[in-house]
Amino acid sequence: MFDNFKMTFIGAGMMAEAMINGLLNGSRVLEPEQILIAEPREERCRELAARYGVRWTCRNADAAKEADVLVISIKPQVLGEVFIDLYGNVPPSALVLSIMAGVTIRQIATGFGARRVVRSMPNTPARIGQGITVWTSTQEVPEQQIAQARAILSALGDEVYVDNEDYLDMATALSGTGPAYVFLFMEAMIDAGVHLGFSRQIAERLVYQTVRGSVAYAIAAEEHPASMRNQVTSPGGTSAEALYHLEKGGLRTVLSRAIWAAYRRSVALGSGGKVSRLGGRDPEDLGEG
Repeated sequence: MFDNFKMTFIGAGMMAEAMINGLLNGSRVLEPEQILIAEPREERCRELAARYGVRWTCRNADAAKEADVLVISIKPQVLGEVFIDLYGNVPPSALVLSIMAGVTIRQIATGFGARRVVRSMPNTPARIGQGITVWTSTQEVPEQQIAQARAILSALGDEVYVDNEDYLDMATALSGTGPAYVFLFMEAMIDAGVHLGFSRQIAERLVYQTVRGSVAYAIAAEEHPASMRNQVTSPGGTSAEALYHLEKGGLRTVLSRAIWAAYRRSVALGSGGKVSRLGGRDPEDLGEG
């Protein structure tokens, strides 16, 4: 599938490195010489070249011309400059794989002059091969390149293909941004542990393992989270008391509003397109007749 195959990364940030690490050291589907990175920061290029043995250049156009798969791993704010560099330099047979938040397939296809486009949304745990990526593609992508895209994204962890691009903005808000919600919750728990009297080191250890174990248990049990929560909530017990205050403080509502706000922001990054409901409802509308 990847014989005589060349992959180019436009941008060498955190997620690009996560993909490179997964492809070389995780799934091992590519060799270092098959990967070329294009990045304006020469020191970053040299850093990744020393760490992974990949090739590099500071010239986007030159890098794009030899790509079988062109991974767009830049911030959406600099996309206009990259469009100028790459328009007319992307091989017609190349697959353009975007991991940018909020940038639509139409924008990518038009800006790069490409027809074979995959839009994806990975998340931070991809750095250790434990992420999840939601993705979709244009109809022009042939089956062989669909298989290649799936193999590439699988190097980051799990992957979910969807047939409607609107789900990408939803995934950005739920799973793409999701680690930030989890980290904030963990931070709050650790701070509470320190307030109780634990050292920060012990509080961190308790919280990290509690979260890790809870997730592993939830996956193994294959039960609804509410069922598992009920199992550890005895009437009049400590869990019941804590959960009462979490519900009273509006944890569910605040979290729902935060995810909806992230979704709207993702849509806005894509030039302010109309928010798709697909059956969803703005939490701000809840309770209205």
